[in-house]
Parts: sequence; C-alpha cells; structure tokens
Amino acid sequence: MSQLTLAHGVRVHEVYFLRVLLIADAANPEWVSVPLIGWSLARAIGKQTSAHLVTQIRNREAILRAGLIEGRDFTAIDSERLGAPLWKLADRLRGGKGVGWTTIAAIGALGYYYHEHLVWKQFGPQIRRGDFDVVHRITPLTPTAPSTLAARCARHSIPFVLGPLNGGVPWPKEFTSARMKEREWLSYVRDAYKLLPGYRSTLKSSAAILAGSRSTLAGIPKRFHDKCFYLPENAIDPERFPAAHPSPPSATVRACFVGRLVPYKGPDMLLEAVEPLVRAGRLQLDIMGDGPLMPQLRSYIDLHEMTAGVTLHGWVEHHDMQAKMRECQLLLFPSIREFGGGVILEAMALGIVPVVVDYAGPGELVTDDVGFKVPLGKRVEIVKHLHDTVAEICADPQKLAAKQGAAQRLIQRRFTWDAKASSIIDVYNWTLGRVAKPNFA
Repeated sequence: MSQLTLAHGVRVHEVYFLRVLLIADAANPEWVSVPLIGWSLARAIGKQTSAHLVTQIRNREAILRAGLIEGRDFTAIDSERLGAPLWKLADRLRGGKGVGWTTIAAIGALGYYYHEHLVWKQFGPQIRRGDFDVVHRITPLTPTAPSTLAARCARHSIPFVLGPLNGGVPWPKEFTSARMKEREWLSYVRDAYKLLPGYRSTLKSSAAILAGSRSTLAGIPKRFHDKCFYLPENAIDPERFPAAHPSPPSATVRACFVGRLVPYKGPDMLLEAVEPLVRAGRLQLDIMGDGPLMPQLRSYIDLHEMTAGVTLHGWVEHHDMQAKMRECQLLLFPSIREFGGGVILEAMALGIVPVVVDYAGPGELVTDDVGFKVPLGKRVEIVKHLHDTVAEICADPQKLAAKQGAAQRLIQRRFTWDAKASSIIDVYNWTLGRVAKPNFA
C-alpha cells in the first residue's frame, strides 16, 4: 500500500484506499474532555482517509462552525428522544454537579443502545453493500457501553474497530473518603456492566480493540488480547500547542496545577506539600480550575500566608490556558485516579515538566526522561514525597532543561493527533489483512 510522509514522521495514507465510517456520539470542537477527544481523533483520521463522521445532534452546530459540510462530511443523529430524559435522570442521581461520573456512564450506556439503533437504521444499507472498508466506534470511551454494531458489521464481513476504551481504574484503598465525596457509590458494583446485553458479543465481534490504558487492557478477557492494542487516547494539536522554546529555569521556580478542584485531583495535598517552598519564595504556584474545594484552598492560603506566592485563577477557558501555562516550568498534578491525563501531554508539548502520582494514566504517560513520579500511598506519604521532589527541583532548577526538551520531542513523535491517527490506520489495514500486526510499544 502506498503512503505519504509528512513532518515528524507521520504517515498520511492515500484517501482512496480506506473508506471509514467513524462513530463518535461525543465529538465537539468547542467542548473539552471526551467530546474534544472524539472530535480531534475523528478529524485526524479524516485527514488521512475518506471518512464520514456520525455523531449526536447536540454537536451539530459546533461542527458546522468548524467548517464541515453536513451530509458530505458528517451526519448528526437525533437520539434526544431517549437521550435527553436519561441525561436528566442521571443528573438527578449523580449526587451533585461534577461528581458521580460512574452514575453518568451507567445510565448513558442505556441510552447508547438507542443511538446505535438509529445509526444502523440510517447506515445499515451502506454497510451491507460494502460502501465502507472499516467501521470505527471512537466514543463512548467507556468500556461499559456495549455496541450492537460490532456483531452486525461482522455478519457482513466489515471490520469493526472499538476504542480507544478507557476506564476501570480502581479507587486506591487509601482514598475511600475521596471516593465518597465524588459520589462514586456505583463504582463498588462497576463490573455489573459485563452483564449488559451485547457486552460479550461486542468484544467477540470487534476486529480490533484499542485500549487507552493498561487498567482497561487488564479488564478485557485475555482470550481477546490478540486483537487488542495499547494506545493512550489523548494527544495534542500542534497548532494549539506548538513546540516553542520553554520557559527557562530560574531561581524561583514557577509551577501550575490545572484541573477540577475536587478531592481526587489532590490540590489540597499540593498546597500542603509546597507550603514551605512558597513561603520561602522558592516556588510560585498558579492554580487553574474551579470546584467545591475552592473555599477550602482559599482559606488554607490565607491561613498560612501564601497569598504572595499562590494565585487561584478559577475557571480558565481552554483556549486561554496555553498562555498562562507557558510562564511555568512545572506542572504539579497529584491526582490519585486519572484515566487519561490530557493536561499532562499539553504541558509537555509546551516544555513544562510534569510531577505526577505514579498511578493510572499519569503514571503511564510520564517517564523519568520527561518528568517526575511520586509513589501512590496514604495522603501523608504523597504529601511528603511531593514536597521532597519539588524541593529537590527548587534546589537545582537547571536539571529541568533536559527533561523539557525530551518532553517536547516525545510529544511530537508519539502524541500528536496525526501520529495517533496514523497508528490507528495501521490497525485498520491489519484488520483488512494488508499489513502485519503493528506494535506500538
């Protein structure tokens, strides 16, 4: 198969070789988290293949504003007849704004059956005719949402690619209180999703399964691992996060925290860990995000006389985040349960060195070459290790320079959307018998 090569070694496959139907109920260029992942990955795949995106009606206006043509480039499926009331139900049951994500996923999975029913109703005839070489469900990312399309595609010999799936990271036993504050009651019976109709047939009928984390991969029965590929779901857009000369180390290290101000993200642990360094003028900290811990953080800063060295920015729009992050040399991100960690990749793209807890997504993305990892443990242990690590950096900021460059090179090589799309297209061609099984290790 012929292919073109662009900058950074990204392979761009000639479009007429692959006709792909991309299913992404969440795909929105104006939102963050899963909708932005769905949109970014779909667009990157669309640049390298002849792809048609099928999404949910709520994304239609944003996609039109992004310049896509309805009918030619994408189709918006209106599943709100069932989806809207289920969302209202989930919102009531979740236990508060920004919490209870397992509840949201569980109820959302029920509505997703109806969405795929409508997708098949509209695109089933084309799939049966062989108008598409591959059907790829990008979102939902959660492995708790089975796909009825997998078995239908298999019956007509059309490879169905599932993922990247991400989820299933166990709550650390040391943080039961954080689990309760996050209203994660359903997480105790999370594996019940394996009893949902279509769960087994989804895995059996999929031609390839993309696992976005090692925890997710471990949750997939081993008999299916021969068609699984470990491929973290997050990446960056070089146009939004261009590689530029990072902020040089200085006598006072500047660090940032970016994320929701909730217990499992650990901003309270962070303040406790860096308090002596801030008070000594060795560290300046920018906290970007909002959430229920904001009053507690503000009180802690005032009580410990840290106002000169800590700025609480509150919610910062995603498109404004880059300018603020560029002023920093460190990303301090002590989250104890993170599936992906997109902000870590964004920081590394800017030459910002991450300091993370060695667990789940962040622990998989950060190596000793590009950042620092502190071991998962009890709260007091994380605080101590985080303090010791940051104190060591503040004592010798020049050690950041090598990691800054290594981080940027890693992002350009493996974690742009184009690079990720190219890897996925290798998987497509493997399912079609055109190439040997790719190895992304």
